Amino acid sequence: MKESIAKRVHELYWEKDVNCATTSLLCLSELLEVELQPQVLQAAAGMHGAGGYRAQCGLVEGPLMFLGVYLHLLRRPQAEVVSACYRFAAEFEAAFGSLRCSRLRPTGFSENDPPHLCEGLTCRAIEFAYRFILEIAES
Repeated sequence: MKESIAKRVHELYWEKDVNCATTSLLCLSELLEVELQPQVLQAAAGMHGAGGYRAQCGLVEGPLMFLGVYLHLLRRPQAEVVSACYRFAAEFEAAFGSLRCSRLRPTGFSENDPPHLCEGLTCRAIEFAYRFILEIAES
């Protein structure tokens, strides 16, 4: 799984220049075999730290969006979806130290940042989200 995620993240970042939220959505949808509607991916276009504002990270936003899609496909009640999103945010923050893009980036932000600085973090975050979603789906 780790290798397939790393390969797909690299492709999406370097060949397609896709943002982190959309990359998360695409990877999770492929891992869990869920077809995403075009509107879901269109909605994720500005979800990479709130359009670059450096607020909530796309590595949180993408999985939160996917949780909503996936749990509704499993016919889980909305209250359970909301609870799962809350739990994901809490566990993500505990595991990674923050939900904010500006704190999660390896060196913060500067004018001289190389492209796709968060590639390694993205892989780890998608693995984390995938395991979390599998656990939620089984409960």
